[in-house]
Amino acid sequence: MLVAQRNASRRRQQKGESFMDYSLLFIVLFLVGFGMVMVFSSSSYEANLKLGDSTKYLRQQLFASILGLVAMMVVANIPYHFWERFAVPAYIGSAVLILLIIPFGHSSGGATRWLYIGPLSLQVAEVAKLGMILFLSSLICKMGKRIRTNKGFMLVLAIPLPIALMIWQITNNLSSAIIVMAIAVLMLFVSCPDYKRFFFLGVITLAVAAAAVFYVVQTAQAHVDDLDFRGARVLAWLDPEAYSSDTGFQTLQALYAIGSGGVLGKGLGQSMQKRGFLPEAQNDMIFSIICEELGLFGGIAVIIMFLMLIWRLMIIANNASDLYGALLVVGVMGHIAVQVILNIAVVTNTIPNTGISLPFISYGGSSVMFLLIEIGITLSVAKGIRLKDL
Repeated sequence: MLVAQRNASRRRQQKGESFMDYSLLFIVLFLVGFGMVMVFSSSSYEANLKLGDSTKYLRQQLFASILGLVAMMVVANIPYHFWERFAVPAYIGSAVLILLIIPFGHSSGGATRWLYIGPLSLQVAEVAKLGMILFLSSLICKMGKRIRTNKGFMLVLAIPLPIALMIWQITNNLSSAIIVMAIAVLMLFVSCPDYKRFFFLGVITLAVAAAAVFYVVQTAQAHVDDLDFRGARVLAWLDPEAYSSDTGFQTLQALYAIGSGGVLGKGLGQSMQKRGFLPEAQNDMIFSIICEELGLFGGIAVIIMFLMLIWRLMIIANNASDLYGALLVVGVMGHIAVQVILNIAVVTNTIPNTGISLPFISYGGSSVMFLLIEIGITLSVAKGIRLKDL
């Protein structure tokens, strides 16, 4: 009798226990650890040749990952509603940081996208992505049913547009601008049940993209010298072999790496393309090195890990205790999903080369740090879930 009473009491306590998604935590830790292995594998040759230190990129990535993991655990233990009061400052702060690129920006690889804060470099577009998630989550909650009106719908689409345009024009980073807008569209999609608007939005987007490609092709036939580097990338996407010595070189080398890997790959550390053939092997094109060294099996395994990550984020969003928490997780999910899709699409020449990193795996301190902070916010939302709700 006493045992039965104790068991009943324990069950009543468990109904109110908070939920901790260890599956999500494991997946993220695996991706970060795997990313450091691949950063070292893909960068050691170039780092030793140019810098005299084969572990240079690995040590920098390790330092950023440790900072990010610490920040993730701190943020995970802060109630997520704490961030609601920073919605407007996050939006304004993102705009200010982007504007600071003009007088204080640091250039690398032909683009000016970084600010130096002491010994640390900060890519402002990563701050803007997080700031947009915080701001739109708060805005959509405050709008309520008004978001279903045409005015409310267009307002949510218009809010991120200035930030996206600033990222595109000031930092010359079109891919991050696309991601900022994609985050807004996905958050709006789960908040507004009128899917006809999204159908028309998708049709308009495809029409604009098709018109842009048509314009580039027509301009190239008449005055090829009038094209900027993005137009040249479109031409290289359509026929990479015709531009194999210029804008199509990186894409072709990435495809060679993927093709030469076969099913099981050449073996970890045995890539040939990373040895001076494939530019930015540790950054945007790291997925091609994964495929070359670990084969089709390794590439699919990485995709499956990302699918599992998205699935866990969907579970948390569906069971969040309120709309604000759900929108935060949807924003994080949109950020990661769109970035993974774009990166793999670029590497496989499905879309023109936009220069975008693979989340948690590509080399880049700002990217991994802010992604881990976003995961910390997600874990905080998960802690607000009660086991009785699952």
